[in-house]
Amino acid sequence: MSGTVLIVIAAIICLIVVAVVALLAWRAYKRRKRVEKLNERDDDQVRYAFIVNPSKPQADKSRRHIEEFCHARGIKDIEFIETTLEHDGRACALDALDHGADVLVAVGGDGTVRTVASAISGTGHTLGIVPIGTGNLFARNMGIPIDDIDAALTVAISRGERMVDMGRMALLDRDDQTHAHAFLIIAGIGFDADMIEDTDPELKKNISWLAYFAGAMKHLFAPKYRGTITITSPDGTARTITNVHFRTMMAGNCGQIPMFSLMPDASFDDGLLDFEIIDTSGGILGWANLFGDVMHQTITGKAQQSPISTNSTMDQIQGTQAEVRLEKPALAEVDGDMLGESSHIRFSIEPKSLCVRVPSKEAIS
Repeated sequence: MSGTVLIVIAAIICLIVVAVVALLAWRAYKRRKRVEKLNERDDDQVRYAFIVNPSKPQADKSRRHIEEFCHARGIKDIEFIETTLEHDGRACALDALDHGADVLVAVGGDGTVRTVASAISGTGHTLGIVPIGTGNLFARNMGIPIDDIDAALTVAISRGERMVDMGRMALLDRDDQTHAHAFLIIAGIGFDADMIEDTDPELKKNISWLAYFAGAMKHLFAPKYRGTITITSPDGTARTITNVHFRTMMAGNCGQIPMFSLMPDASFDDGLLDFEIIDTSGGILGWANLFGDVMHQTITGKAQQSPISTNSTMDQIQGTQAEVRLEKPALAEVDGDMLGESSHIRFSIEPKSLCVRVPSKEAIS
């Protein structure tokens, strides 16, 4: 190997090292600035209930950290309630409200956040979030730090709130469903739910949200769904679409997921849901087109398809409610939690019904 080649290789290695060091330094600087900004917030000395999902690997460590954090801040009026399979976040949150809690802090993933939020929406009580799940999509959309428990706790126990919308999905043909299920991110029927149902929990623990791609592969060539969809527009008028063929239908309150923008126009405080009806044809070509559509709107920030798509459709409609009647039942999910099958579904929105503690724009920029 010539001396020139060695010099080039050494130069490339040095550039990579410099780039990595610069990136780490920049992240450290941003974290320090965030901490400085968050520390300017005033602690709120009220009664806190921490609803903890003990199934998360870091749950015990997080609980000890929270206890030490609150003790250092002089916050003594706290309670911990752990979720179980029989007593979910909603039930634990109702217990906490009965015990006189003012702020309920969900310590877990999107499922824990969703169920706790469902109990306090519309009550005037406040939701804090300490994200220790795999996706933590709602925390990401709200700008809550997901890689710094002290920063997340600082947000949760200090004043600084925002009123956000709460989505609801009702399975109207299920006698065992006694209430409409809350969602803060996305609810879906069809392929979206099939993918989540067939995602390996162990794989999800190891590679986080990327595990969903493995689940998706199992349903690329599944039969389509067909039915009638009625969407209520913001002005109250209803539009009915009959004989609709689709792979999946989703209702979004937040539209951003890691690396991608599924619904660029979705906003968590506009009083609207963003409905997305997706279909593909032509086998792999259609799914490739759909991926291109998602990439196109992720890059452009606009809710529109790629101009070169030929075998996919992404109809995106905003509204306050949608009712779906299917010829055959489809799996339904809310924020990644499975609800079972239904052929008659209603999506609705509760505008600005949930008070959430969030960082300021300056703290998360």
